[in-house]
This record gives sequence, C-alpha cells and structure tokens, in this order.
Amino acid sequence: VQLVESGGGLVQPGGSLRLSCAASGFTFSTHVMNWYRQAPGKERELVAYITSTGRSTFYADSAKGRFTISRDNAKNTVYLQMNSLKPEDTAVYYCNVRSYWGQGTQVTVSS
Repeated sequence: VQLVESGGGLVQPGGSLRLSCAASGFTFSTHVMNWYRQAPGKERELVAYITSTGRSTFYADSAKGRFTISRDNAKNTVYLQMNSLKPEDTAVYYCNVRSYWGQGTQVTVSS
C-alpha cells in the first residue's frame, strides 16, 4: 500500500488549498478513505472521511462548512478541499486507509 499526499503549502488566513492523496497497492474503490491532521504538540485527529462510493462523508466539527472531502475512484485519488483556512488549521495532513499512512503534507496558515 502506498499513499502519497500533495498540495500542502503556505497560505494566508482565509485562503484555500486542495490536498490530494494518490493511492496504490490495494483496491481503492472498496475502501473508506480518511484525512487526519497533526498540529505541533497535539495528537493526530480525524478531519474527514469518505465512504468507498463517495455517497457518505463525515467531518470533524472543526472542518464542517469549510472542508470538502471527495474521491475519484477512476484515478485512485482522494481530495480534501480546504476553504476559509485559519491559523489553527496549521498541521501536517495525512491520508489514511486501514492501518496505512502517507508521509503527510504540511499546511501552514499564516499572514
């Protein structure tokens, strides 16, 4: 299993980023996919997940109304669109499936 995140970076408060996670080594279309994040000095927390078909999603309270998780099963890729970013969204964002993790992508929200 390989999960490769991309799309992180430095953005000003109120800005947007779109994270991508390219997956391989398993049957992507049959698995729930998760996005987690870990801020400095804090535990890793679930941000959002999406079911295998994409019909159902879940968001942490901190992400509701600002973040959108989606997937393209033809491309074996899951996305996290993040809008109205806040400094408290600063973290390393990880893609996850079962017990497998990507290397993470840094998101920094700062003016």
